[in-house]
Amino acid sequence: MKTKLIIISILLVITATLSAQEILDRYLQTAANNNPALKAKFNEYMASMEKISQVGALPDPQLTFGYFIMPVETKNGPQQAKISLNQMFPWFGTLNIKEDVALNMAKAKFENFEEIKSKLFFEVKSGYFDLYFIKQSIDITIKNIRILKTFKNLALIKIEAGKASGVDELRVEMELTDLENKLALLKDKWFVHSVKFNNLLNVGENSTIEIPNTIWTDDLAYSRQAVLGSLRLNNHQVLNLNHIINSFQNKEKLAKKNGLPKISTGIDYIAIGASDDPMANINQNGKDAIFFPKIGITIPLFRKKYTAMVKEAVFMKKATENKKADKINKLESIFEKGYGEYLDADRRIDLFQRQLQLAEKAINILEAEYAVNGKNFEEILRMEKRVLKYSLELEKARVNKQVSIAFINYLIGN
Repeated sequence: MKTKLIIISILLVITATLSAQEILDRYLQTAANNNPALKAKFNEYMASMEKISQVGALPDPQLTFGYFIMPVETKNGPQQAKISLNQMFPWFGTLNIKEDVALNMAKAKFENFEEIKSKLFFEVKSGYFDLYFIKQSIDITIKNIRILKTFKNLALIKIEAGKASGVDELRVEMELTDLENKLALLKDKWFVHSVKFNNLLNVGENSTIEIPNTIWTDDLAYSRQAVLGSLRLNNHQVLNLNHIINSFQNKEKLAKKNGLPKISTGIDYIAIGASDDPMANINQNGKDAIFFPKIGITIPLFRKKYTAMVKEAVFMKKATENKKADKINKLESIFEKGYGEYLDADRRIDLFQRQLQLAEKAINILEAEYAVNGKNFEEILRMEKRVLKYSLELEKARVNKQVSIAFINYLIGN
């Protein structure tokens, strides 16, 4: 029978944990769908994708019309008007490189979007864990108020029996006043954090927030070295810089292509009027003329600006590579701090679990002694404050551990 109860208890804890994670996943989905800052970044990315088709298109063809005020006489008749159509073509491969540059910048914008999304998800998780801790603090404080009221009744019984001093009642009243003030402060804190959380989700500030009675106790899924490796490869800020580096590589190629000739082709159409010359060719008299093809070439003689464009791209690429190295160094430092906080939180969970068990055992002993001889009431109150402290510290350590895991997952782009 005892084994069955243990199994049922374990299943209930697992079910509650899964439910809590499902609730958080639902809030993350809501934030992804509603958050205006995230929408703005996504729209910037979509706008950058439209740039690709723009830069990959040929220059617009040029159509010109000319009218001869003084017609030019030819053997077929006077030239009256001229229409020209020209199309410029950049050197082979230039448009493809332009598309590559635009694609790299679009990918960089996408990593900006992913960075904002990852940061938003971390803020939602962190806010959710903060609300969990505040709720636990409220529940633990209310529980302690009830316990102190029980102590107060016990003290009154002892006072009436002449086995305790009236000071015991006053001590309880002082502790109750402190806890009631703390409870009011926690409720105010709950309101502020709930408004902040709902704003992240972009829902009504008074929307109900579901908070579990128990938080999950997952460990970090990766080793320290695995996280460092993933951080260098998968962090969205690093990926953003990678795409910018690629764009400058392509800009260097593009600058070299721009220094090559451009080719233009076109046709001319000339309207010719009828000639009054009796010697004119009857078959060709007044017949319009079409000249095709017309080919031109633009020769980039002034090389200095193209050389400067190549050097600019090279220097910008090197600068971005330096930024990337600096960013990785800073991220690694931030990770080490976060990883240290994760290990510290894990240690504190074990510490406060043991301390809480010892404090509860001590209270049981002190209560039994007070019930018999009415002594050590002040020690009971002191130990009860320790139970309150250890209970809160235990929940804080659990929250800190999960916040640290969420932050590390954010750093590696998870």
